[in-house]
This record gives sequence, structure tokens and C-alpha cells, in this order.
Amino acid sequence: MSGYLLEMKGIAKRFNGVPALDGIDLAIRPGECIGLCGENGAGKSTLMKVLSAVYPHGSWDGEIVFDGRLLRARSVRETEDAGIIIIHQELMLVPELTVAENIFLGNEITLPGGRLDYHAMNRRAEEILRELKLPDVNVVLPVKNYGGGHQQLIEIGKALNKNARLLILDEPSASLTASEIAVLLEIIRDLKARGVACVYISHKLEEVAAICDTIVVIRDGKHIATTPMPEMSVDRIIAQMCGRELNQLYPSLPHEVGEVVMEARHITCYDPDQPQRKKVDDVSFQLRRGEILGVAGIVGAGRTELVTAIFGSYPGRHTGEVWLDGRRVDNGEPLKAIRNGFALVPEDRKHHGIVRDLSVGENITLSVLGRYAHLTRIDDGEEGRDVQEQIRRLALKTATPALPITALSGGNQQKAVLAKMLLTQPKVLILDEPTRGVDVGAKFEIYKLMLELAAQGIAIIMVSSELSEVLGVSDRVLVMGEGRLRGEFQNQGLTQETVLAAALGQHRTNAG
Repeated sequence: MSGYLLEMKGIAKRFNGVPALDGIDLAIRPGECIGLCGENGAGKSTLMKVLSAVYPHGSWDGEIVFDGRLLRARSVRETEDAGIIIIHQELMLVPELTVAENIFLGNEITLPGGRLDYHAMNRRAEEILRELKLPDVNVVLPVKNYGGGHQQLIEIGKALNKNARLLILDEPSASLTASEIAVLLEIIRDLKARGVACVYISHKLEEVAAICDTIVVIRDGKHIATTPMPEMSVDRIIAQMCGRELNQLYPSLPHEVGEVVMEARHITCYDPDQPQRKKVDDVSFQLRRGEILGVAGIVGAGRTELVTAIFGSYPGRHTGEVWLDGRRVDNGEPLKAIRNGFALVPEDRKHHGIVRDLSVGENITLSVLGRYAHLTRIDDGEEGRDVQEQIRRLALKTATPALPITALSGGNQQKAVLAKMLLTQPKVLILDEPTRGVDVGAKFEIYKLMLELAAQGIAIIMVSSELSEVLGVSDRVLVMGEGRLRGEFQNQGLTQETVLAAALGQHRTNAG
């Protein structure tokens, strides 16, 4: 006996003839947590989809041995029955169903005669949520009533209910707060102690270092290294992932900050579900040409609501004025905002950034299709040249622009959304969590692009939950808390402690 619960040997997978995985080996013991690391497009999610039979046996080459037996699963149901459970980067919850119904989806408890035993399911769901430190969640309410962080933990609860022997977590903390991440890591430690094996995929390498026993790095579909975590460091993981040292996480590129180009005056947003409640309360600020303005704040501060109101995509009632180049503009809807010189890369690319049924190229040119229209036809040659230029400019990894956008990794989907908005040639570019779910190498490229755009005179607003990111690239920082502007600082010697204190209401606004 090898002592391994899982062995993947020589796994190879192609899409349209292009290799996505090229002879990958992976082995994991009971109670071991492996950190699967690699840049966006390296093949991490593809490898896990092979393991969990999202890509069924026969659609890939190689061999999987689980618990000493060959695994030739042709459906996710078969792998789940074996004890292999995957929690995908994109949540698989049904918004209209209750929390308990989601936790038991496909695994319901029934009474004699086939009726659902709601009492038993609700009781068990409450037990699971107590384990997840979510006792305040009402299991009989629709899951849509809860935010992204709660939904992520509910998804994990669904996996716990299936008695996993091997749990695969693909970017599980992307939408979690620091306290929720701490709960998640404690849950994984408990699972390891019970002998459950885990594969942890995350671009937050500090989490990987904290929870994983072994690091497996893949690059461009190939196995690079398998190393015990005590022999690794975050810097070494980055070097293996990128094939180079990243001596500086935040690039430096001089750019001049000019005159005021945009002004937001008295922006107020009302909660769509509770019309009397303000999500943003009378926020005003200025933005200068060539400036990168970071917007920081803890979860629920109103940052996304603020920028979507400016762009005309906030779903509820909102008031206030937007001025550009000294004149008031009507950004009543996104199309008007784009025509006025605004562009927004949204926080939720899955629902608001991409059109899942279109190709990579079609997504990139979606905002400027009229540019290629000549009488009754689209100039495919001109469109294709612009697409290739954006793919090159953003180092977007795709076998062909004709590939479905959903075939790309999350980070490369984000680059496609960014390319789409850059084609509109904006004066004001709004980036809401631009590097969420993006690896360190791609983050560096996005930061570098932001600085290049600022040097060209484009004014940038960047919303980010990562304080290190805000301080790493911003010229000036706005700090929000509970819908109000709580601080405004020049980014010169500014510390995370100062920003956090302002977010918590311990500082007065200071234009510095």
C-alpha cells in the first residue's frame, strides 16, 4: 500500500487540440492539505474538474487511483459517492431555495412514501451552520437573503453534509471577510484532524502557507514542483508559479497628476430592499487627470454602491451629481456613462462582466460593436485586429479568440472584461476589485497597466478590499465606512493602520 488516498498519474487534457494539462502527477494522503498553486490559466481548475468528473473519464488521458482502486467516473454523482467533493470558485447555490434545501440539494432526507423530511433537514442544517460559526443564519429563509461571504460558507456546509473524504476548495475565500477566513481555516484544520484530505486552491498565498502541508505548483499545464510547506516561503511559491522572481509586487511608473477631471457631488444611494435605508450617505469627492484614487473600507462600507451610482448601474434609487471636465453629465444608465467617457470593470464578473454564451473575442468588442458596423455587416477584419491587440496588451491567455469565454480561468475572464472597457477609450476608468481571484503574476500586469493608463492621462478609481493593494498603487485614498466618507489621505507614508482606523470611524476626514 502506498499510503495515499489519491494518486493522479500522467493526467493530460486538451481543448480544441490545445493542451491544457500535460502529464500532471498529484498524490495526497488522508488528513493532508495540498496547496495547488499556479498562475491564472495554469490548469489548476481544469485538473480538479478532471478529478471530480466535471470532465468525465474518457475525455482526458492518464489514470486516477482513489482509495486503492481505479476511478473511472463519468459523472460528478459518481465522484461524490466515492467521497470526492468539489467547492467551485463560482457558487452552485439555488438562490430561491432555502438554506437547508441548498445544503441537502441532491442529498435530501425523505420520509416513508418519498416526502421530504424538512424537520430533520432543518435540524441537521442548523448543526452544520453552528460548526461554521453561522448560528444567526435562518435555515428556512431563501439563500439569496444572505451575502456572498455567508453563501460561500453555506456552500462549504453543503460539502460537509456529504461526508467528504477528499475536499477540493477552489478559491474558497475570495468573497470572505478576515473573520470568515479565520473560521474557514479552522474548519479545514478540524477536517484534517478527522482524516479528511483537502486540496486548497487560492491566490492568497498567506492562507496557503498557513493551512497547507504540501505545495504543488503547476505552470502552463505542466507539473513544476511538489515541496513540503516547511521548506517553502511565499516568495519561493511565487517564483515557482511565475518562473521568475517577483522582486517588487507593485511596479513603479512615474505619472503626473493633473487638474480635476471628474467630481461626484452629494451621492446618496438607497437600499433597493429597504428604501428608507441609505447605503451611501451624501458622499462627494474629486478625481484628477492621471490619478489613481483608491477607495478602501470594510465590507458593507458602500464602496461598490458609490461607484455603480456614478456609472449609472446602481439597481436602487440614488441621487447626486456627476461632473466631467467642468460640466454636469447624465450617467442615468451605463450606455450614457460610456458615451460620456466612463468605463466600469464590475466586482462580479460572472453576472455583470461577461456574457457567458459568447466567445472571448465577442465579449471584448461588445461595448463598441458600432465601431465595426458598415451598413448591414460587421467588419470582421477590423474587429479581429482590435481583439488580437487587446489580447496581446493584457497578456490574456486563450488558445483562440473564438474560445467560449467560460473556458478561460477566472483571471483571464477578468482581463477580457478589462479589455472590453478599455476599447471604449474612457476618460474615467472605474475598477471594482480588479484583481479578485487573480494570481500574483497577473496582478502585477494589471497594476502595471493601471500605471500606464494613468501616465496617458486616464483618471482611475480603484475599489479594493486589499489594503496592501490600495496602498501599493494609489496616489490618494478615500476611506468609507457605513456609507459615509470617513477619510481622505494623500498616499505618502500612509499605513494600513491609519486606513483601518478611519474605516472604523476613529479618524476625521483629512485631505492631506
